[in-house]
Amino acid sequence: MIRHTVVFRLKHTSGSAAEASFLKEAMKLVAIAEVQKFEQLRQVSPKNSYSFGFSMEFADQAEYTVYNEHPLHVAFVRDRWVPEVAEFMEIDYVPL
Repeated sequence: MIRHTVVFRLKHTSGSAAEASFLKEAMKLVAIAEVQKFEQLRQVSPKNSYSFGFSMEFADQAEYTVYNEHPLHVAFVRDRWVPEVAEFMEIDYVPL
């Protein structure tokens, strides 16, 4: 199992229609069959500048690769993520 996580800050004003549109569009990633346990999270710690997190799981590396190369994911990254995300950190975990 691989848990793929990303924390990020958008270029949009908090609570704006643009922010809501981005988060709604990201929900389309759950249509990718390999995506399991998708969550959108609000980051609340004052210890960093990130605002949101996404978390999802994949059965194995092969399924994670399918997700990364899936047209829905590629389009989301190209059309929404790259132009709208100000800062991010991606972390992928496997159980010990």
